[in-house]
Amino acid sequence: MILPDNAQRTDGTRTMKHALALTPLRNCLTAALSVVIVSLIGCASATDSDGPFDVLITNARVVDGAGNPWFRADIGIRGDRIAAVGALVGQSADRTIDAEDRVVSPGFIDMMGQATTVLLTDPPSAESKLRQGITTYLSGEGASAAPRSPEDQAVEMQGDRQAWQTYGEYFQLLEHYGIPINVVHDVGLTQVRRVVLGDEDVQPTAEQLEAMKLLVRQAMEDGAVGTSTSLIYPPAVYATTEELIELTRVAGEYGGVYFTHMRNESHALLDAIREAIAIGSGAGVPVHIYHLKAAGQENWPLMADALALIDSARAGGMDVTADIYPYIRNGIGLGSFLHPRHYAGGTAAFLEMLDDPALRAELRLEVETTSDWENWYRHVGMNWDNVLIVSASDGVNPAVINRSITEAAQMLGTDPWNAFFNLVQAGGVSVNPRSMNEEQKWLALGAEYVMIDTDASPVNPANTEGAHPRAFGAFPRVIAKYVREDSVLSLEDAVHRMSSMAARRLGLHDRGIIAPGMLADLVVFHPEQIRDMAEFGAGATRYAEGVDYLFVNGTPVIDDGELMDVMPGRVLRRGQ
Repeated sequence: MILPDNAQRTDGTRTMKHALALTPLRNCLTAALSVVIVSLIGCASATDSDGPFDVLITNARVVDGAGNPWFRADIGIRGDRIAAVGALVGQSADRTIDAEDRVVSPGFIDMMGQATTVLLTDPPSAESKLRQGITTYLSGEGASAAPRSPEDQAVEMQGDRQAWQTYGEYFQLLEHYGIPINVVHDVGLTQVRRVVLGDEDVQPTAEQLEAMKLLVRQAMEDGAVGTSTSLIYPPAVYATTEELIELTRVAGEYGGVYFTHMRNESHALLDAIREAIAIGSGAGVPVHIYHLKAAGQENWPLMADALALIDSARAGGMDVTADIYPYIRNGIGLGSFLHPRHYAGGTAAFLEMLDDPALRAELRLEVETTSDWENWYRHVGMNWDNVLIVSASDGVNPAVINRSITEAAQMLGTDPWNAFFNLVQAGGVSVNPRSMNEEQKWLALGAEYVMIDTDASPVNPANTEGAHPRAFGAFPRVIAKYVREDSVLSLEDAVHRMSSMAARRLGLHDRGIIAPGMLADLVVFHPEQIRDMAEFGAGATRYAEGVDYLFVNGTPVIDDGELMDVMPGRVLRRGQ
């Protein structure tokens, strides 16, 4: 494998060469895994006695998802499953697709794909994921679609107004209306906290904690795969480690996982990882870290230490995994540039106070001079040029979208700090700060337990002024940049991370591998042509290119490059 020219620079105690040295061992282990899976499910065969295939894909370069070297084979699909893999030319099929030496791999699995309600309120938004080859995504961070309180308003869904409180009710809605992509859900502990405690900085009484546990239990019994947190955002930031352990212990009774956007992703990154591990250990569950990063130039060397800390935990028997998105800008609400303690009395009350010039001056001084919290202004080098506005609420001048805070201030006829406070006060402003570097991405992709996410909900370009490019291009970008351009990963390793590794983390034991008996979630693409097209700024909502066919549960949702009007997706419940 050829490494980038600067790949041997050292951050802390871990080098790129050291990280990538694990790849041959991983390939051996995953090759053995695929053999076991095939032997358990049924051997690939060139003959079949159950009648014609529904679809026969011939002349394929099969990248099976287990990390094995690609091999030439045909794939027969019957119903929603792979019926056979092997030399199948000449066997009868209702439809035959000539792959023409393109790659056929398992469908990609997005380890943090945010909301699923958008699939019901704006169904065309799913194309942003499908064009990437994504066939399944995990929904939820701190917030989640359920539980909901009786006071929550109904949601407009394809002409109907619907309300729900539990995941059981919500999953019935997804199945009733139909979805084009598979979805998995965790239960957001922010959501649980809001239902019982609201948005204020308070701690639960014993009775309230029991009520929160009941909500987690109901979600797990309905099919959630674990708990999730987003600990830099109010009100999640007010939750103690002990509270999170108690709630996640309930999920552990059902085989759940603790998924987390940690309490810090910058100067206190290592402490945040230690807390995540402590929560998993205390609750008796595995831990998965969302979008692992070391934000802020002064913190970039911490990525090597973070990976070493996770390595150590794994060596000690703690099941810890992580994911990344392949971009050096993150996405965040602009209000997060202020200390979360200011929201303790409620967001609306705090925003009303921002008219006061004296308060603005006090807050500016705090942002410029303190670092005892996740200070994103410091992470971008204390430079508003590095903060790109990507979306805003209706009360904000849409001309600021795809401009930096500095550029927006010039357009609005004010200085950057007043523009910042005005935008925070207006609410609903999302930004993409430039906070990371490429070397930490290379290091993370050298770790055997790192997967891929978009950290984005489905997005409809017709209904948005801007977005983070990851919503449209994260998975093709892994292949285009980190396989073809940087040579950090082999194609087989990249597909492994994006399919079977993710499937195992989510407990989807009949997906993520190309073998007889597995669910037929498949993507057909040319390995030299698949690529992300979305760019930061005005081009952020361009669909990825290169996915020629995409099968979800055996049904083509992209057919010879054309998006089909079909709904073969499923709600994948824990334990199914």
